Amino acid sequence: MPANAEIHIFVTGATGYIGGAVLLRLLGHPRISDYCPYDSELVKKLCSKSDVVMSMADADHFPSVQAMLSGLKTKFEATGTPPILIHTSGTGVLMDNAAGMYQYDTIWNDADPEQMATLPPTQIHRDVDLAVVGGDEEGYIKSYIVLPSTIWGIAQGRLVDLGISNNRSMQIPGLVRVSLDRKQGGMVGLGKNLWPNVNIEEQGDLFIILLDAVLTKQDTGHGADGYYFGESGEHSLYDVGEAIAEVLVDLGIGQSREPTTFTKEEIDKYFQGRTSMGSNSRCRADHSRSLGWNPQKSTADMLASIRAEVEYTLKA
Repeated sequence: MPANAEIHIFVTGATGYIGGAVLLRLLGHPRISDYCPYDSELVKKLCSKSDVVMSMADADHFPSVQAMLSGLKTKFEATGTPPILIHTSGTGVLMDNAAGMYQYDTIWNDADPEQMATLPPTQIHRDVDLAVVGGDEEGYIKSYIVLPSTIWGIAQGRLVDLGISNNRSMQIPGLVRVSLDRKQGGMVGLGKNLWPNVNIEEQGDLFIILLDAVLTKQDTGHGADGYYFGESGEHSLYDVGEAIAEVLVDLGIGQSREPTTFTKEEIDKYFQGRTSMGSNSRCRADHSRSLGWNPQKSTADMLASIRAEVEYTLKA
């Protein structure tokens, strides 16, 4: 795409945790004057007029993705040029049923399309991901799927200050709320399961680096070779439960620095009977790093951030 070309970008999920971080970076992008905002509520119509769609809302809302794909196909039929869809999925697509009792050895690599193709269609997020890749295979879009992991950190910036975007994630803040309620850090099973993690600011950077690579026509894989993990380290559920437990003891709320296993009653009460928090989801973001993305925040940084999460929740 020529450097001076006007680019129409349609962003969904801009009020969310990820979307807010990405929109903040788009607003500060050196080519922001090329990007034309829209205010219509009709997703299909918006997509039919967009060169780029950045989908960062509900990863499992199939009807909205169908509307996007339909609009983008209309765009292609009118111009003959495949528009770009950057869709947000998640490493939940890699989950197993460990229930916290073990870690698995399989490590998924976003630079290995053959391995990624073996993911069963029954996995969470997978039906939407396959629909997106299908549009690329049909040739009417170029698709890129970003898969964040456990995102951590309290987001900051003017969109948060204005009350427009959400500033917190789900997994760790959710565990914090549960632990405060039970007055003890906890885990599913033995907490042996492993998950990747990534800081919200660095996750936002990945979207922009990918967008820039696509728009400047770098040799960037798309479609079946278009998966990009957001991963900067790995942690066990035990590690997170222990970090929360230690903060609670320091604050005079908890009794033990060792996390305890959630009872069946607690699983039912806090997690609707599901043990997915105890699943494994292991990956390496080699494809993402090949773009020049170089996250610096580590698992140690993530665990150190839990104190701020606890204090924020108490104030809220």
